[in-house]
Amino acid sequence: MILSDQQLIAIAKEFGAPVYIYHAEKIAEQYQKLVTAFKNNDVKFFYACKALTNVSVLRFIKSIGAHVDCSSINEVKLALHAGFSPQQILYTSNGIAFSEIEEAKNLSVNINIDSLSNLEKFGKKFGHSYPVGIRLRPNILAGGNIKISTGHDKSKFGIPVEQIEKIISVVEQNNLFIRGLQIHTGSDIENADVFVKGIEVLFDIIPHFKELEFVDLGGGFKVPYKDGDTETDINLLAKKVNEAFVNHPNPGNKHLQIWFEPGKFLVSAAGYFVTQVNVLKETSATTFASVNSGFNHLIRPMFYNSYHRIENISNKNGAEKNYTIVGNICETDTFAWDRKINEIHEEDYLVFYNTGAYGFEMSSNFNSRLKPAEVLVKNGKATLIRKRDSFGDLLKNQII
Repeated sequence: MILSDQQLIAIAKEFGAPVYIYHAEKIAEQYQKLVTAFKNNDVKFFYACKALTNVSVLRFIKSIGAHVDCSSINEVKLALHAGFSPQQILYTSNGIAFSEIEEAKNLSVNINIDSLSNLEKFGKKFGHSYPVGIRLRPNILAGGNIKISTGHDKSKFGIPVEQIEKIISVVEQNNLFIRGLQIHTGSDIENADVFVKGIEVLFDIIPHFKELEFVDLGGGFKVPYKDGDTETDINLLAKKVNEAFVNHPNPGNKHLQIWFEPGKFLVSAAGYFVTQVNVLKETSATTFASVNSGFNHLIRPMFYNSYHRIENISNKNGAEKNYTIVGNICETDTFAWDRKINEIHEEDYLVFYNTGAYGFEMSSNFNSRLKPAEVLVKNGKATLIRKRDSFGDLLKNQII
């Protein structure tokens, strides 16, 4: 399910380029893959909204049945603003001030705590009165990029599993109500066995907590970026997760719900970033095609060395030539080096695929450039869901 070149060009002409475009039906298609695969399991899916927090997108994701996972108190507030109930919101803290956890508690959302320090503070203040989850670091290296791997033994995320005795001590001393255990190993995880390893780690720990209601296996499902790439086999994942729970029965055969936190899996392929070519520059090393954007709008290639397929949708039948696609800001902002693309002319539209996750979300006003508009396409209709910045936005919070 994709948007056509003609649709993308029409939207760029109507709302201006560069522009982020999201396809609602593609988000729903990705969510349905999860629901269908896990139809025989007791599973909840919490959309990891750090991937894309536009309120219109959040409302659509709520409408298709998903819950929402938040990484900051402001994401929690955005989710509430979008119409999610507190019970549909999961807040997973990461190295934050205890006051933020208190605020999340006062908003009545689900909470995961990721440090012994904050776990103890929570216990001293609230005791058994409010249930929480514990985020554990399973010491599993997983995912396609070390920069976005979160479960290994040098990661800042979660409480290391080898500190389980300290966790138990804090829980017992403060009579904490531990409702869930959470792990998250990274991003771009293709191998379903990684999740099984995580389950095995958890089942060594589960017997210590008598009030558990769920285990949270995080997210990080792989999505395809290049031709020939595959995504996580969700059906195989569901099968292996089910088998793992059958093979690791809980003490007393207590039922545990399974939670997942898909983010990029839901929105990445639904996103298109359409730019326009400013300048062509021939050099002895390459031919540069400079677009009216930069890493101020799409930082992933420079930050993660991530790959985004780029096509010239103004000249799909042109002969292929090698181009280096760069931006217009005063830093090195190379999107693609020596990439084969149909012949490019100045003012042609180039589309970057798989930009629904961490595209606009990581954008900035570097070089005092304006952030682009965002558009949601639903049932074939394109709706503006965020206006393009104006010059006034650059001055908005400055004291003049």
